[in-house]
Amino acid sequence: MTSAPRPTTDLSAADARRIALRAQGFLGAPDRRGGVRGVLRHLGAVQLDTISVLARSHELIPYARLGAVPRKTVEDAYWTTTPAGTSPARPHAFEYWSHAACILPVEEWPHFAFRRRAYRARPHWNHDLPDGTYDQVIKQLHTEGPLTSTELGGAKRTSEWWDWSGAKVAVERALMYGEVVCVERRSWKRVYDLAERAIPQDLLHDELDDTECLRRLVALAGQSLGVGTRADIADYHRLKGEQVDAVIADSGLVPVTVEGWSKPAWADPAALATPPRGRHRTTLLSPFDSLVWERARTERIFGFTHRLEAYVPKPKRIHGYFAMPVLAGGRLVGRVDPAREGHTLVAKQVTLDGAKAVPSVAQALVETASWVDCTDVRVERVDAPELRAPLARELVRLLA
Repeated sequence: MTSAPRPTTDLSAADARRIALRAQGFLGAPDRRGGVRGVLRHLGAVQLDTISVLARSHELIPYARLGAVPRKTVEDAYWTTTPAGTSPARPHAFEYWSHAACILPVEEWPHFAFRRRAYRARPHWNHDLPDGTYDQVIKQLHTEGPLTSTELGGAKRTSEWWDWSGAKVAVERALMYGEVVCVERRSWKRVYDLAERAIPQDLLHDELDDTECLRRLVALAGQSLGVGTRADIADYHRLKGEQVDAVIADSGLVPVTVEGWSKPAWADPAALATPPRGRHRTTLLSPFDSLVWERARTERIFGFTHRLEAYVPKPKRIHGYFAMPVLAGGRLVGRVDPAREGHTLVAKQVTLDGAKAVPSVAQALVETASWVDCTDVRVERVDAPELRAPLARELVRLLA
């Protein structure tokens, strides 16, 4: 790690928390004119995941910031191109490897050239690729147009999740290389197309060298975080620490100190220009929300230990399969592990940070229930039994 320049600004822990909340779209009036696409561009990346409890994570993320945006509106915002009759058709987003599998603004395509080059140079892969399969997949896409892996010949050889067919291996490799792109999902399946056909010509290039790509992604991470350590910034688009070190001095971010943070920090100068003010959002958060992506950062900023337990054996879970943090008043005040039974949102397990959290958690539950077309909320377990009755009373009052 290189030594950072002398910080020019000292931030309190509360300042840093508010800056982070505003940068992530949770403090101040939401940009409703920008809508879901505005959220995507503001965050720079929206993570995808196969788990769907109340909704999929990429739907929960704009909901948490904008409120009850219809789910079809969310999907259309990501995947539809420019309006009919506009020439040429221009997608708004593409899917690629960033923090994980993420939806990314299409204008960032050139800045992932460094990653495409790295994948092309990779000496080995986990899946074997039969001779001729790669070329056959490219030829089929060229001839037939956008296709899912099923339409290309099948996603799997057997029912085992890892046993990909040759066509699936080939098209995923082509996606990593940048010869193929996903600019649409159809019934959750990736729809693959040739990048030369789907990506606008002014963006379809790998002309930026690694330094230019990394400088842009470090700057974007800093803007989306507001303030962060080297590790925070690296984690946002899953860069290496030394990649951040190489470009951060030229990224436009400025060094700061933050009360209680043991590591040097960097901030977006625009985030320092005006004090963060405005209304705080009260909402359930996806465990894959970029506000809580990085566990160490979440603990440092909110004093809140967040861990997705979906992949933890059931007997070892503490807070539940898909425990969603509850954000209220700029703090994380509890967790809810939700489910849905018909038109009832079921809070299978609720964790509250004391009695003061009851109204906020109830509000978050009722608003989320309405968004997913549930008319009732049922609480099964509250970790603090003495708070079960107050929570039930507040839910009755809000649902009345």
